[in-house]
Amino acid sequence: MPAEQETAVRADEPFRLTGIGDEAALGVEGQIAAVSALGWRSVELRTVDGTPVADLSRTAFDRVAGTLADAGVSVAAVDARIGGWARPVTGDFAADLAELAVLEKRCARLGTRFVRVMSFPDDGLDADAWEREALRRVRELAHRAAESGLTLLHENCSGWAGADATRMVRLLETAGPGLALLFDTGNGPAYGYDGHRLLTDLLPYADRILHVHVKDAVIAPDGRPAYCEPGTGDLRIADCLRDLLAHGYRGALSIEPHIAVRPHEDHRDPEERCHAAFVRSGVALRNLLDACVRVPGGAITRTSPDGAALREPVR
Repeated sequence: MPAEQETAVRADEPFRLTGIGDEAALGVEGQIAAVSALGWRSVELRTVDGTPVADLSRTAFDRVAGTLADAGVSVAAVDARIGGWARPVTGDFAADLAELAVLEKRCARLGTRFVRVMSFPDDGLDADAWEREALRRVRELAHRAAESGLTLLHENCSGWAGADATRMVRLLETAGPGLALLFDTGNGPAYGYDGHRLLTDLLPYADRILHVHVKDAVIAPDGRPAYCEPGTGDLRIADCLRDLLAHGYRGALSIEPHIAVRPHEDHRDPEERCHAAFVRSGVALRNLLDACVRVPGGAITRTSPDGAALREPVR
């Protein structure tokens, strides 16, 4: 059966399926081709031709927006650099404000209200000063976002609140309605925490989790992650999905494979391998959803070499 028929979103699908397009291809046409191969009609934009969305020239951005519209592919979210690993809390805040100002207009054109942000890594400040400045910056950004109809999505990644549920809740309380949470299933190993445990701590605030990134990894003895298709690693992706569903999550699940593309390492495989890894990860997520959402007890039914049915637990 063709991939687009096998993995297309179904009428009873509880989640919107999408993916960070530049993990599949540099250009917008290739990003569209990758989600279309999965039968999906949505993409998450981070960069196009290696350029962040806010930095695209007006001509380049117009072409991207027009190409997406012509293809009938919507934009689930735009991933900004605001507060990210290269934007420390001591850096020039004007750069973050300027990026948000550009994205206010561009997100309106793209038809999305979600902008991924982080919460400013430390750069030599003491703990109290870091907290005060990170909260101040996120509060101002969230206020501006809310005024323009946007919602900032704080990712559990780099920054003051990146790895701590208590800090994330403090951030939500301080920033107000212009800020919500983006939960990434696979960031824990790189930042020294257990992702499923973090999600468990956040579930009382599940109504503020509005977007989810899905990636999985096998953890080496030295603690380093080797990224793999969803459901084949050690990060309890199925448990995360069940917990989210049980607490009413109905937002996007966005694959970020990190298999053929690892942005922080400036690593990128040839385009055909990026596309293939992206599609494999999408199919794996679709199969995992079928198993943990539709099969009682979260078991996968497989066929053994002799044709007998095998039932195996989902990790």
